[in-house]
Amino acid sequence: MPELSLPRWDMEVVFPSLDSAEFQAAVAKVGDLLTALEATFDALGVGTDQPANPSAESFDGLIGQTNETMDWVKVVTGYIAAFVSTDSRDDLARAKASEMDPYLTRLRKLGKRLTAWLGAIDDEALYGVSEVARDHAFVIQKAKVGAKHLMSPSEEALASDLEVTGIVAWIKLHGTMTSQLSVPATIKGEAKTIPLPQVRGLASDADREVRRNAYEAEIAGLRTIEFPMAAALNSVKGEVGELGRRRGWSSPLDEACEGNNISPATLSAMMDAADAAFPVFRRYLRAKARLLGSEQLRWYDLFAPVTAASRTWSYEEASDFLVEQFGKYSSRLADYAARAIRELWVDAEPREGKRDGAYCMSLRADESRIFMNYEPSFGSVSTLAHELGHGYHNLCLAHRTPLQRSTPMALAETASIFCETIIRQAILQNGTDAERLTILDDSLQGSTQVVVDITSRFRFEKEVFGRRKQRELAPREFCEIMLDSQRSTYGDGLDDNFLHPYMWIVKGHYYGRSFYNYPYMFGLLFGLGLYAIYDKDPEPFRARYDDLLSSTGMADAATLANQFGIDIMTGAFWEGSLRQIEKDVELFESLTKSAVLT
Repeated sequence: MPELSLPRWDMEVVFPSLDSAEFQAAVAKVGDLLTALEATFDALGVGTDQPANPSAESFDGLIGQTNETMDWVKVVTGYIAAFVSTDSRDDLARAKASEMDPYLTRLRKLGKRLTAWLGAIDDEALYGVSEVARDHAFVIQKAKVGAKHLMSPSEEALASDLEVTGIVAWIKLHGTMTSQLSVPATIKGEAKTIPLPQVRGLASDADREVRRNAYEAEIAGLRTIEFPMAAALNSVKGEVGELGRRRGWSSPLDEACEGNNISPATLSAMMDAADAAFPVFRRYLRAKARLLGSEQLRWYDLFAPVTAASRTWSYEEASDFLVEQFGKYSSRLADYAARAIRELWVDAEPREGKRDGAYCMSLRADESRIFMNYEPSFGSVSTLAHELGHGYHNLCLAHRTPLQRSTPMALAETASIFCETIIRQAILQNGTDAERLTILDDSLQGSTQVVVDITSRFRFEKEVFGRRKQRELAPREFCEIMLDSQRSTYGDGLDDNFLHPYMWIVKGHYYGRSFYNYPYMFGLLFGLGLYAIYDKDPEPFRARYDDLLSSTGMADAATLANQFGIDIMTGAFWEGSLRQIEKDVELFESLTKSAVLT
């Protein structure tokens, strides 16, 4: 069957276009909703020195208005983001995104006022008279913690105003420069200029010389933007650190733990377990090196294919396979995936100006949109499964209010990892040895990135925050910290003469939310732990799992984990999940030895 063209997502079902009357009316509605909400806040004295003693009726009305406003803002901003991320050169989309900044600033201000107000109310009395309050109990409890870390109302308002020309502007700069950067490279003897995302895609090419040339071209290209990116990173980390200190946080990491609904003890237990497991990952890297005929892997070998005849997957084949395998878990998951593919919720086509990476965003009601750059490899099949998992999570959350749906990153990866595991297990159980070797390698590549590489990024960010208290850092220093972090985690698994000093530019997470990295590890290991529970007793798991996904914004991670008998505050659970990865390493080593012998 001939390869079908890769899909672009259909946004016309939301609004006809960015310059349509319908979209302009939607933007105007954002302004109207915000104005009305501001009036309600003022009338109730929200975020002022007035006593916070609302009646049930006024509380219910305010929460209802807040949720309605948040829902509509999500639709409008998501619609704009769909154009900006797929074409960073779309001037109209960029202009519309900029026009939304004042509205988003107003919403952030209201959010801080609401936190202060909820932190001061007599919640126990309110629970007795308001079902809405009871339904939003966790939101109120979070606010009581957050309220202790707010500056004065005028200072918080100023901080919100300055975000537009501060961290928000730096995020935009990073996205624009990295998506528009094209680098000169010689690939198979042909000199050409290639967009950075496409150069990075060559990391999985079968030809080692191609991979090395692409790696060198990528490093050289990133070096040309190191000074503006260093300015951006210094500014972001400086802003976050200073605001955190003024708000009374002992460190940006403590603030991040609270934002992810996990305790520092949980984070420490997970990171200690990961550190102890690094030798297992190095075994995988050494086995892969032997299979590739090398003594030691270099950075540009990390994503090299391990078999010469790896199966290619058309987008259509991948879609059919995912729907089929998801159906073996549940019809609800399969129906969701089929709908997302059928209704063109996926933008899979790589193209100039489109950003690198993949993500899923909730758009409206139970609809999501999935962004990726599809290649005909199992890695992309896995990515599609991952993002569909996020979409399924959004489906489970759809009946919750926006305030209840506020899922921290640590729990947001649960469904995506679970879906990846479903399809990996299907291949491992039914594939040939060559297919199993390929799939194991792809899976272990991902696990290595999420456990080993993410630990390097975590250590990098901790060190940067520590040094940034004293002064700005030069590009050279960012590179040195990154290399030291990679050496401390990859160890002898990689040739330390060929690491990646510019990962601090590649990973856009550094320019937004602080410590955006470790939640991916939490999601991987938590998802693997849940899959092990499902594997032992599938039938009762399914309904409980959907309930878990629908509740990720309504309790802290430890409470939700306890529903499955999981204690995430000690090392035993994390070690158990890591042992599942070790079993994959053992099977990979076994298959690798056979492949080398033959």
